[in-house]
Amino acid sequence: MVLPVLAALADLVLPGTCAGCGVPGPVLCTGCARLLAAPRLAQPRRFPHGFPPTVAAGAYAGPVRPVVNAFKEQGRAELAAPLGTALALAVAAVRLGVGDEPPVLLVPVPASPAAVRARGRDHVRELTARAVAELRAAGVIAAERRALRRRGRIRDSAGLTVAERRENLAGTFALDPGREPAAALLVLVDDVVTTGATLTEAAAVLAAGAGPAAPPVVAAVVAATPREPGGPVRGRSGPGAYRSGTVLPHDLDRLSDPGRSD
Repeated sequence: MVLPVLAALADLVLPGTCAGCGVPGPVLCTGCARLLAAPRLAQPRRFPHGFPPTVAAGAYAGPVRPVVNAFKEQGRAELAAPLGTALALAVAAVRLGVGDEPPVLLVPVPASPAAVRARGRDHVRELTARAVAELRAAGVIAAERRALRRRGRIRDSAGLTVAERRENLAGTFALDPGREPAAALLVLVDDVVTTGATLTEAAAVLAAGAGPAAPPVVAAVVAATPREPGGPVRGRSGPGAYRSGTVLPHDLDRLSDPGRSD
């Protein structure tokens, strides 16, 4: 809890600056906010088998990277509003891709106990709560469902290959069973996707618990590491395939401006 308090105190005595580009003004300037209002399918560089259809609100590059890191690692709690709104936009986009626009249950990827202790909070749950509120305000039937829990201990994934990350995460997530509406769409949510290993492992556990007749597990994130130009684009095909939806501005007016100050 110390970091958020210090950040709040700093805001009282220091001039405000954009967390992305550093220009004086709001916590997220209009230019940087636009970078988080451009939903796209996330495509990891080395596409892991079983990676769920995932929409990111923006690319994890340029000014977006320091914005996410300021919220996640530096206790900039005021960024929960714009980043939560960006996550809601990604959820809305991935929901449209399913086709029938069902109710959604947002399932936050659980942080490890060590990460929660180090940060003093679970930042993904903060984003999830904000995203649910935004979706409901836009008329979407949405709720949070903490369907996953962590078990065991994992080592730091920094420097690991994709295969090593998958091996490191194997068995990390366990299903916390509960009763969900049969027609609800399970949407895994996280702040960032890089290799896709975490979402792949979490989605496999969710899908196994949902059963064969359930809608496919999809995912939404604030930002995704951009694929190198010319890289292959993969997706599901055949019956039940996921198709990327088009976000219509007039349908998502409330969600398309993560830089607003309410």
